[in-house]
Amino acid sequence: MFGSLFEEEGEGYSLAPSGGRVVKGEGEPPPPRGRVNLSGIKNQGGTCYLNSLLQTLLFTPEFREELFSLGPKELGCLEDKDKPEAKVRVIPLELQRLFARLLLVDQQSASTTDLTDSFGWNNSEESRQHDVQELNRILFSALEHSLVDTSGSAFIQRLYHGTTVNSILCKECGNISQRQEDFLDLTVCVRGVCGLEGALWDMFVEEEMFEGSNLYRCGQCDQLVTAAKSAKLRKLPPFLTVSLLRFNFDFARCERYKETGRYTFPLTINLRPFCEQTEDEDSEYSYELFSVIIHKGGCYGGHYHVYIKDMDHLGLWEPPEEDTKPKVQKKKEVRAYTEPEKDDPLSVLSSIIAQEESRSVLLDQLGQRLMDKIGSSWSKKYRKLHGPIGKFLQNHSDVFVLVNNGTWVALKANPPSPVTQPSKPGLETEPKTAPEPQGSHWFDLNDSTVTSIHERDVEKMYQGKESAYMLFYRKTLLRRPSGALRNPGYQVPPHLLEMAEEENRRLQQRREEFEASNNSVELRLHLAPRYRLENGALKPISIEQKEATNLTFDRCRTVGDLRMIIYQKQDLWEGDMALTVARSLPAGLHLYNTLTDDEVSLYSAGILSGTDLFVWNGREVCGATVQTGAEWEPVLLTVVRPSLGEEEEEGEGGGVGEEGGSGLTKQSRGFAGRVTLGEVREALGEPQESLLCQEKRGGEGGGASGWRVFPPGDMQRTLKELALKDGDALLVLEPQTQDSSVFSVSGDMVTVTTPSDCRWLLVEYRPERRRRGGGEEEEERMRAKVPASGNMLLCEVKQRAIAELQLQEHLAGVACCLRQVDRTGKLLPPVCEELSVRDAGVRLMTSLSLCPGTAPKDTQLFLYFSVGTAPSSGLEGEIIVERSSTVKQCLKKMLESARLEGDGWHLRRLDWCEDVGEALMDEEASLSELKMSHGDALVITEGRLPPKGFLKLSVWLYVDMKLSPLAKMCVCLVGGAMVELRTVGQVEISEEATLEELKTQVLTLPELQYVCVPTPAFLRVWQLEGQRLTRILRGQQHTLRKLKLSSGVEFCVQQLLREEDLGPKEVLLRVQMGVPGERGYYPPEDLVWDASRDPSPRSLRSALASTYGLSPDSLLLAKHQPHTHTWETFSNWSQQVSKRKKKKKAESLLGAPFHLKDGDIIGVKVTNAPLGQGVGAEVETNRRVGPEKKMGPIKTRKTEVALSINVGVFR
Repeated sequence: MFGSLFEEEGEGYSLAPSGGRVVKGEGEPPPPRGRVNLSGIKNQGGTCYLNSLLQTLLFTPEFREELFSLGPKELGCLEDKDKPEAKVRVIPLELQRLFARLLLVDQQSASTTDLTDSFGWNNSEESRQHDVQELNRILFSALEHSLVDTSGSAFIQRLYHGTTVNSILCKECGNISQRQEDFLDLTVCVRGVCGLEGALWDMFVEEEMFEGSNLYRCGQCDQLVTAAKSAKLRKLPPFLTVSLLRFNFDFARCERYKETGRYTFPLTINLRPFCEQTEDEDSEYSYELFSVIIHKGGCYGGHYHVYIKDMDHLGLWEPPEEDTKPKVQKKKEVRAYTEPEKDDPLSVLSSIIAQEESRSVLLDQLGQRLMDKIGSSWSKKYRKLHGPIGKFLQNHSDVFVLVNNGTWVALKANPPSPVTQPSKPGLETEPKTAPEPQGSHWFDLNDSTVTSIHERDVEKMYQGKESAYMLFYRKTLLRRPSGALRNPGYQVPPHLLEMAEEENRRLQQRREEFEASNNSVELRLHLAPRYRLENGALKPISIEQKEATNLTFDRCRTVGDLRMIIYQKQDLWEGDMALTVARSLPAGLHLYNTLTDDEVSLYSAGILSGTDLFVWNGREVCGATVQTGAEWEPVLLTVVRPSLGEEEEEGEGGGVGEEGGSGLTKQSRGFAGRVTLGEVREALGEPQESLLCQEKRGGEGGGASGWRVFPPGDMQRTLKELALKDGDALLVLEPQTQDSSVFSVSGDMVTVTTPSDCRWLLVEYRPERRRRGGGEEEEERMRAKVPASGNMLLCEVKQRAIAELQLQEHLAGVACCLRQVDRTGKLLPPVCEELSVRDAGVRLMTSLSLCPGTAPKDTQLFLYFSVGTAPSSGLEGEIIVERSSTVKQCLKKMLESARLEGDGWHLRRLDWCEDVGEALMDEEASLSELKMSHGDALVITEGRLPPKGFLKLSVWLYVDMKLSPLAKMCVCLVGGAMVELRTVGQVEISEEATLEELKTQVLTLPELQYVCVPTPAFLRVWQLEGQRLTRILRGQQHTLRKLKLSSGVEFCVQQLLREEDLGPKEVLLRVQMGVPGERGYYPPEDLVWDASRDPSPRSLRSALASTYGLSPDSLLLAKHQPHTHTWETFSNWSQQVSKRKKKKKAESLLGAPFHLKDGDIIGVKVTNAPLGQGVGAEVETNRRVGPEKKMGPIKTRKTEVALSINVGVFR
């Protein structure tokens, strides 16, 4: 969008066109028709207007029969359409085929792809919304052109065209001037009219007078005279189409809007008062409503669907769901469903499906049923917490099951049988019998969904955002022959009947193949004679013997069929046979629910592919009673006992028991989940005095493991209640082993210390470097492997290491300490030798260094320090101080160690990035109060601390590059321009001082004597971070404490040419205007943008337009990212938020992803193209000096493209 101004050299982007139509997988057949036995039409993305009109034409029997009467001799064959000389009338042929599929093919919805291809439409046309009134005229025009020189060339004229006559009566001579006009549909006004009859009265009864200054020139009188103008209906068509003018234009706001007020229309209407000739009988003027096309939405987008009266009773009308719900539940009713909680979507959806007779609901209709039940949609009520409704159904597969390729949802307890499908409206099958209402058959055809409605539901479309848009009436004299009733194949040509039969055969074959492939399940049969009960679980008797027998079975068949198959395969089986669902667990095979109803199918029983079935007598296995159910699930525990043998020799491997160690043995045992801990102890053969312990999570380190002793009260609790799971360890201690050296009992904790070769520490001696002959030499390092345990003191470890290394004489009288080493080889702080290995956090099998130096005590801290800068590795000083020492005492000791004198020093911490940070202001605070720990680093900084409550701040001056530096300087990039920051000194000021007082004190610095400003308001104060200008300090009367300034902060002052007092939401931006036609910029300028009311791109664009005297819709904006040297463009400023989303917070430039702040660079490009359209070649735009009239916001919409249908030439 921004061309080369906001892109780096050689970079750009391209928009790839969207893919073609999404085609359903060939392996999955389309679902059959629903209960109403009518077919819908698939929406190709934006063709709901086309679908509604096509359904209206289909349910106009006279129209479809006229279309079907045209044979291949007149229309040609679709197979010849690619031949150069063949005249194939593709549009009527495709319309015939579509109507035949809608009438006869057993599928939920038909596709209009072939028809729209014959229109010459591409993918973008199929996804673009159009007006159905416009389509009605264009489609009829295309049909008339396609049927030229055929017997059907005039059938549209005969069925739909009428005539009006306009008359002007001269009041002077009585002369009448008439003009006749042909109409396809009547467009009636909605605004200011209460209904259709009132609009017709205004059009054909009321007279318009020409009088006063608006006179009429009579052709006979040849002068201006008073006259009356009127209109009448001269010829009435068999089918009257009425278009409601609901979309109007507001000239005050310069935008379109939709009339949503109440507008009534009758189900039957008599047009005699509006006709020119009224001598005929009333039946000649009487019309009945049979189709209402409804528009839902606004004037810039929405959705169409249609209410249609089924004149031939082709569909199976049934009362809508609200009529079938019982008002009072009978006591004898077996299935009683209480009203679910509205906050629980699981119970709400379950109750909706349970109230259906078939125990299933179309997935497309589930959302509407939910809205009818609770008065709110899924998106508003549940989506935020539970996600989309489809995902919710999949996540609760234990309750719901999706059938028929995911188009139906049923309860898993009683889903519909996959074999039973709704019968197709075939040519050979009898129509379904359903309770028919007394009256008209009305249906709502909404793309692929077709539902029954009442005639009174039409009255609900009088007003609102979802209201009637086109009305279709038919003469009441038009009667349907008896052969057409309930006969979808009436007057359908034989070749189309054959086509429908062939498609139905293919669909049936595909569905059978698909169902067969989906219904086959793989079962694993486990036979009882091959198993034995051991430790609460079933285990194979022989390892060599195959555990399970695989069986492929149709899940639509019953449990009894499966039982008979197994009987036939097991000839030697005697007695009863029970089939129980099993599952393999770590402890072994466990049984759950038994299949008891032989009449239920495997599908209804919830048997899926891969299910394990255990075949037994239902009572026992090998004489042992087997407990079934989830509560008896076995738990596989690792039983740990003290080793009864002698301590094993040390080896290379570590671990205990089965893992190769010594002291403990491990054994895996399974126990039923409902047995108590006391029963487990009895099963293990342990006395009641034995302790059972559970391993403590995480352990204690130091080579020992901690175990929690189960209290006596837990002995009566089950393994499930104790939350023991597979793999958990259970330590068993007998009374004679509790006092050994391996186990130490303290309260409810047991510490296990197992001797093994992994219990050691490697101690390395690092002697000091010695100078020999002018150079440095390092003595060879010495290492010793010292046996250790977690309870051993570190001072004992040091003594053993010195003895192992034979350093008693060498280190006599020399202080030494133990220090840990990190992965890089760096020495860590000395460890406290008064602590044990475990308490000091030293892990066994690691290294320690024996180094010169004193080891800190438990009450002391080991600290690093440096002078002036952050300490470098190997160059920092080391000191040991008491934890109770104050900061002042610590500083004094560090100065002595560094051999520094004087009292002009203070201490600073290091921040998280190892830079010099904040000062330790309270010199009387102890190190423990400041939460100092071992290994922390401090920096000795020159300078006294300011008094308590005072800040010491460094001051810099913002100067131009042309000025010569007089002191220390740094170069800073601000807004694309190079500026210098010159240090001018420091100030000490109270943190309760105001920003105005800070500016006044800064002006007293010697370096700023030449800076002359009338008042402090002529100074701008920037805060510096890392030599970068970050934010402007605002509020002249705000205190430095409120501005969150701390001691050591650096700030910069900038001299201004006018006073400035920025508000909290005012942002100072650096604006760079692009030079038209060049990759360059004008000099940057400052812009103060007030974002307090509206921080959106729209507000910034308006501010820039007002400042530079430009049109807002010609500005393209982007923010410069200095770190990546790229431009980040702002979104379209005029993007509208729909009325349904008024609560949605508008995009803010102060938040993510832009985070505009003081000093940010805003690039501006001026174009001659309005926003929302592609930007073409750049044109040079002269900057205007004077301000223009501020333009209001222009709402940009998608470019409207005229609807067209391509028709060949057939004359």
